[in-house]
Amino acid sequence: MTATVTTTGLALDGVTLEYGSGDTLVTALDEVTLTVEPGQFVAVVGPSGSGKSSLLAVAGALIHPTRGRVRIADVEVSGTKARDLAELRRTRIGYVFQSGNLPASLPVRDQLLLVPHLSGRITADARAYADELLEAVGLTAKAGRRPHELSGGERQRVGLARALMNRPAVLLADEPTAALDRRRAREIVALLAEQSHRRGAATVMVTHDTELLDSADRVVHMRDGRLE
Repeated sequence: MTATVTTTGLALDGVTLEYGSGDTLVTALDEVTLTVEPGQFVAVVGPSGSGKSSLLAVAGALIHPTRGRVRIADVEVSGTKARDLAELRRTRIGYVFQSGNLPASLPVRDQLLLVPHLSGRITADARAYADELLEAVGLTAKAGRRPHELSGGERQRVGLARALMNRPAVLLADEPTAALDRRRAREIVALLAEQSHRRGAATVMVTHDTELLDSADRVVHMRDGRLE
C-alpha cells in the first residue's frame, strides 16, 4: 500500500522570512529556493542558528514567509485560509520530532491510530495501515507496549510510523537522531529514506550531523538563512 503521488511534493521559491523591523530586523530565511520531488529524501545540514527550524516551519505551513511562494502537495500556501491550512497539515504533512513526542499513556498501536482519531476516521483500513507501518518499522511485536517500555530508537520508529499514518505528501524530520547513539541514528535515517522512497513522500530532514548523510538522495547546506 503506497501513498498517492502528487505532481508537486514541496516547492519553496525565493522564500524570505523576517522578524522585527529597522535595527531589530532578523532575516531567518534569505531567498531560499528548494524543490523536493515525491519520494525524494533531502537532508538539510547546518549549525544551530542557520535557519533550519525556520525552513521546516515554512515548509510545514506553520508560518507564512515574508516574501516568496510555498507549494505543498499541489496546494499554493500563500493566501490559503487558516482553516484550510490546518486541514493541509493534518492530512498531507507528516512530522518526525527530535524525541518521538509520544503520549505516555498510549500503547504503540494507539499512537498511530491517534492520527485518524483526530480526523474522526478510525476505519478498518486505518487499523490495517497502522499494522502495516508497525511491521515496516519492525515493531509489530511491541504494538501493545507503552513509550517507557521502549528504547530511544524504538520510540523514534514509532514517531516515524505515526508521521506516515496520514499518507503524507510531505514528510518533515526535525533532528530526528539528536537523542540517539550513532548506531541507532544511522538505522533511523536509513529507515526514513526507505519509507520516503516506498511511500512517495517528499522528505526533508534537518540535521547538524554530517556523518548521517549516506542515505540522503540530496544534501544541501544552510548558513545564515541561505542554502549553499
